[in-house]
Amino acid sequence: MENILISIFYGIVQGLTEFIPVSSSGHLSILQNIIGLEDFGDKILFNVLLHLGTLTAIVVLYRKEIVGLIFGFFSLIGRLFSRNIKYKTLSSNEKFVVLIMIATCPLIVAAFLDKRIEALAASTKLIGFLLIVNALILFLSDKIINGRKTEKNASPKNALLVGLAQMIAILPGISRSGSTITSGLLNGFSRSFAVKFSFIMAIPAILGANIFKVADFIKGEEQITSAMIASGIAGFVAAFISGLFAMLLLVVIARKRNFYIFSIYCVVIGTVALIWG
Repeated sequence: MENILISIFYGIVQGLTEFIPVSSSGHLSILQNIIGLEDFGDKILFNVLLHLGTLTAIVVLYRKEIVGLIFGFFSLIGRLFSRNIKYKTLSSNEKFVVLIMIATCPLIVAAFLDKRIEALAASTKLIGFLLIVNALILFLSDKIINGRKTEKNASPKNALLVGLAQMIAILPGISRSGSTITSGLLNGFSRSFAVKFSFIMAIPAILGANIFKVADFIKGEEQITSAMIASGIAGFVAAFISGLFAMLLLVVIARKRNFYIFSIYCVVIGTVALIWG
């Protein structure tokens, strides 16, 4: 029973901090470094299931947009064969697919830095410093004037810059959602589109990261037990429910320009991590 409760706790932390702009990796690392909750956090299969929970939450919330993206993807393939691939002539769904693909490209570089980033997660003081940097990013986002760009008129350059912000957010303590939303706003995105773009571009990011983890799991010697399966399911459900709640909350907060709430929180947690690290 204790294992299940710890799994649920991890799932809630993962779901909330994956989307609320306070850095999920930073929080999980701090919990492991300071409190010592390491029994599950270092298990590959458990981590994959946690991320699958947050991924499922995105799919559920943006199911209509994702269906449109699927049609847009296959439509783009048809255009490739007909050689009618000019960006200006693409439909909104086709442009959205292109923007997501471009924004994901910087993560290819990030994949080669994975082991070094994991090493950084062992430094609680560094995470604390990066959380304070994250607070400044969030504070900036509230000051940016609302743009009007959506998938209809955003440019590939805009998507690339947002993608670079996502690459920087692999650092533990820098929020992926916070940095990508802020970058989107700086590129003239409307607040609603900046949030939607940030969430949907997380799909290939989460899938890509967990493909490597699954490969490591297959190569490793981690044994699957009934207790592990039960813990994984509990973590998955907790991550899904808390992740869905966090996304709905963030949509409202972004619209009202209240990111300063999370900015204050990151300063407090970051300061604590610096002191107790």
